[in-house]
Amino acid sequence: MSSRSRDSSRTALILCGALSADATAWIEESGARVDIHPLPPLLHNRPERIAPEVERLIGELRGNYDEIVIGYADCGTYGALDEVCDRLGARRLPGRHCYDIYAGEQEMTAIWEADPGTYVLTDFLVLSFDRVVWRELGLDRHPELRDDYFRHYSRVVWLAGRRTPDLERAARRAAERLGLPLEIVDAPGRLHSHFNALG
Repeated sequence: MSSRSRDSSRTALILCGALSADATAWIEESGARVDIHPLPPLLHNRPERIAPEVERLIGELRGNYDEIVIGYADCGTYGALDEVCDRLGARRLPGRHCYDIYAGEQEMTAIWEADPGTYVLTDFLVLSFDRVVWRELGLDRHPELRDDYFRHYSRVVWLAGRRTPDLERAARRAAERLGLPLEIVDAPGRLHSHFNALG
């Protein structure tokens, strides 16, 4: 959703589109006066574009809101997003990447230290696996490349924000397509607490 008229009682949340469903649920539950302005999730495939896109959108929204906050972790920008936030006076979500947002930095460090060959899925990636992973990697056209791409992975970990039967089936299907065992880490609620801190 977007707003072009000045309403100083509202906050703009510029965020990765992969977090839109979670942000919408948080707004509905909390009653927060926040407008969501998502950017395409596939920016994660070109993380050098995230900071410029966030800066562009801040420029478009500034003057319409009392505050603009950023629903991204660093997400592979190597500090470029922090530079934009510092320069333009915006706050962002904590963490190195969205996995930290869902599970916490210590938990994610422990997951990778236990098995560096861990491929991580969020709810969004589970739901959009065919489009965002399978097709983006060209595996729909060249499935024989799967073993080349994923040769050094040993498991899939799903950070389950909403553990529903449908999502669990989708997670198991994604892991099967990758030829890897699935482990589920329940990670509900943490993202909402991060949004509360921003909002």
